[in-house]
Amino acid sequence: MAAAAMQLNTLVSNMFATGLLDDQFQQLQMLQDPSAPDFVAEVVTLFCEDGDRIIGELAKLLDKPSVDFDKVDAFVHQLKGSSASVGALRVKNTCIQFRDFCQEKSRDGCLKTLDAVRNDFYDLRNKFQIMLQLEQQVQAFYPKQ
Repeated sequence: MAAAAMQLNTLVSNMFATGLLDDQFQQLQMLQDPSAPDFVAEVVTLFCEDGDRIIGELAKLLDKPSVDFDKVDAFVHQLKGSSASVGALRVKNTCIQFRDFCQEKSRDGCLKTLDAVRNDFYDLRNKFQIMLQLEQQVQAFYPKQ
């Protein structure tokens, strides 16, 4: 089971090294304690569910014949905020570019950035899911007193 703990450490280190996560994620981890052992898992799961929903909404809005850039911008702002709160650095930075294209009312720019945000988000979501599975394995091996 030490293998799972090593895999977990390597995975999280990699997520920092590749710029997927920033220090905010460490702040989040520090908020977890015995009274809230699933705190990080819950926050990460909510982020993944929200991000999934928002990306779906963005795709629908940008697919319409006339794009409501204010609505698009509001969803991108929401995704940027939730990304910042979990330390999803790359997703947050892509959202900043996305908002610039919303201001310019550039559908092409928004579509390209939607692809980028989708790739960054799903890359992070997959790694978060692996991280949560590894954490469960480690917790099963080292039960809390």
